[in-house]
Amino acid sequence: MDTMNLIVAKNIKRLREENKLSMDELAKLSGVSKSMLAQIERGEGNPTISTLWKLSNGMKVPFDALTVRPKVPYEIVKTSEIQPLLEDGGKVKNYSIFPDDENRRFAVYYLKLEPGSYWKSEPHLRGTTEFITVFRGTLEIEADDKCFSVAEGENIRFRGDTIHSYRNAGTETTILHMILYNP
Repeated sequence: MDTMNLIVAKNIKRLREENKLSMDELAKLSGVSKSMLAQIERGEGNPTISTLWKLSNGMKVPFDALTVRPKVPYEIVKTSEIQPLLEDGGKVKNYSIFPDDENRRFAVYYLKLEPGSYWKSEPHLRGTTEFITVFRGTLEIEADDKCFSVAEGENIRFRGDTIHSYRNAGTETTILHMILYNP
């Protein structure tokens, strides 16, 4: 199985070429430097989630189009074998369990947020909704200028097409599943 960096590299290059974009054009559309983009496309970079959001928004494709694995008729996914996408210096680990294959219109993620971690997300594509279930710890979410505290065994749904953030203000690692619905 390819590492997440190689999967992302192949997908970005494929999508950029399908959209007939040069590296310069994608750099301008996304705000990601051409040198960083070249590094990512070679599978040498370790892009943050924020960088990938800039690229997906620049190409106007769902975030998961960058992380989708090759299709198979069935799939058992072992979280331990997935290279997570990192944010906040590695304190936020985002495992893309079932990326949106651009036909399903949803994606499933498994996240681990260490105590004190924080991640501010760029807006997703228009109409995107996030569904989160907290399995351990407590998660603070800010969305639409409102703050929500979601504890173990609780769930939240909110618009993902605006700037929003996640914070683990607790003393233990927060574990959650996230489903992104892309209309």
